[in-house]
Amino acid sequence: MKRLHSDLSLLFVLGFFTLFSNVCSDLVISKLDRQIDLSSQIVRFTTSLKVENNGAEAVSKVLLPYPESQAKNLAFLSVTITEGKGKTKTSSDRLYVDVSHPEGMPPSLTWYAVSLPKEVSKGGSLTLEVKAVFTHLLTPFPEKITQADAQLVAFQDSAHYLSPYAVKIQSLTVKLPEPKVESYTRLENTKFSGSEIKYGPYENIPPFSLPTIVVHFVSNKPFSVAQELVREIEISHWGNVQVTENYNLVHAGAELKGEFSRLDYQARPHVRGASALSSLVARLPARAHSIYYRDEIGNISTSNVYSDSAKTLLEIEPRYPMFGGWRTAFTIGYGLPLQDFLFKSEGKRFLDITFGCPMNDIVIENLIVKVVLPEGSNDISVVAPFSIKETRETKLSHLDIAGRPVIVLEKTNVVPEHNQNFQVYYRFSSFSLLREPLMLVFGFFLFFIACIAYVHADFTISKSSPSYIAKLQWDEVQTAIQQFQNIMNRVLVIHNKLEASLRDLSRTGDVQACKAARKTADAFLKELTKESKPLLSFLQSSPQALQITPKVDELVIKERELQEKLMLKHSMVVDSYEKKSGGRDIDNRVAAVQQKITLLRQEVDDLLEVIDEI
Repeated sequence: MKRLHSDLSLLFVLGFFTLFSNVCSDLVISKLDRQIDLSSQIVRFTTSLKVENNGAEAVSKVLLPYPESQAKNLAFLSVTITEGKGKTKTSSDRLYVDVSHPEGMPPSLTWYAVSLPKEVSKGGSLTLEVKAVFTHLLTPFPEKITQADAQLVAFQDSAHYLSPYAVKIQSLTVKLPEPKVESYTRLENTKFSGSEIKYGPYENIPPFSLPTIVVHFVSNKPFSVAQELVREIEISHWGNVQVTENYNLVHAGAELKGEFSRLDYQARPHVRGASALSSLVARLPARAHSIYYRDEIGNISTSNVYSDSAKTLLEIEPRYPMFGGWRTAFTIGYGLPLQDFLFKSEGKRFLDITFGCPMNDIVIENLIVKVVLPEGSNDISVVAPFSIKETRETKLSHLDIAGRPVIVLEKTNVVPEHNQNFQVYYRFSSFSLLREPLMLVFGFFLFFIACIAYVHADFTISKSSPSYIAKLQWDEVQTAIQQFQNIMNRVLVIHNKLEASLRDLSRTGDVQACKAARKTADAFLKELTKESKPLLSFLQSSPQALQITPKVDELVIKERELQEKLMLKHSMVVDSYEKKSGGRDIDNRVAAVQQKITLLRQEVDDLLEVIDEI
């Protein structure tokens, strides 16, 4: 807790010293109401101050100082002029605020100068509303807790508004997330009611009065911090804006001490994990579509989408509840209708879309927004409601030639207040829209032309070359061999028919039918022999058939021998039936011949297989 007091103690000394310096101002704050919202990790200061000019000269600027410990965590600062109260209260546009270095003021403070739209003359007054948003002002205390402990945090500030001007009357309200407070600083006119601590009113406060207050309270809301968020917004003029967001998230609250019990968490999640991050809700545009949520492992199914005419809510749950110090990384993506976000103005197109994170109460330490424009875009400019770092790069995608221009916008310490619209202006020719379709058409045209040319082209070196002639001769040999094989197969079919006629004879005893089958077979065999003679002559004369000719000749010899044995067997069986011999006598008579036929048929089949393989 000593560390919490160190910064403001130093400022107190500086402020005390400044009281004796020659600090004078024509401005006086007649009334000041300050509210500090501590309901989440993002601390929001809302200050309403009525400024009066008691000097002789008109004033055009108002100074706002912040201690160094707060200034380095200042994420958002907005100043407006307000009029009226309650429902009739109106606010002006945001005033211009810039860092200032006034002379004679404490150097340990960071100064901001508010430029007024018109000078405040002598005796004049106006009411300013200052909204300041800070990150990392809440300190977990203790820094480590068990799963069953509530998360306690400490906050330190001053009960008086830090100002170089005298304040006639002021008050402070500190809003807590729940009415559970370990301790808080008690000063004069201090009141604790419900979840609010009120200090004041205090009157006639001199400049730089800094009575320190410390509040130690329960805050079980998770401290979700995106150490880096990369948003890629890719524009397609074919009707879609694709948004991809890559999160690197950490729970920056009190770190978990000891073991984590999933059973205890499931049984009593509000007690055994009160400060754990269990879910996040992203508010997307109403017509968002094609929504996905995944991480390095793959798709995460613990998500729900709720939509109506005004918005689309994406509720996501991490793969595990996140306690203090735990990390996770994930990606969400969605598509948006182009006509809702891309417009035309003065010959230019411009994208109008939100800058920050769609999830509330997330602090983003480093936000990178990449806007990918269509290839051919030029004359690019960016308009943003706050200062950002801008760089350019190029992205190559499908059908790109020079690549697509990418505007890279970077900002640190981003809070939900930065989720405002920004614009990217660029020029884009309508002809460029037809570039990719024409490339596809031309590419397919060239492909088909190439196919046609390939089919009709002759890639041989020379038709008179020995290799080409040898290939043609070999093709002729293969054709002759196939024709010869067909003839031999037809011969074998006739052989089978002769065998079938003998089986019919043994069944019916019709000798005349068997002789007729023999006569038909003789005629077919003579015809096939006549067809094979020119093929055999060609194979014997071709040099390319030297390897296969001996096998062909051997096949012809074996087939003729087989044919002779079949005819012999046929004559013997028919003769025996004419002499009325018995079946056993016939079998004994042709047994030797049948044995030879079986052997020859096997040899013929083997030779046909060898020729087919060659």
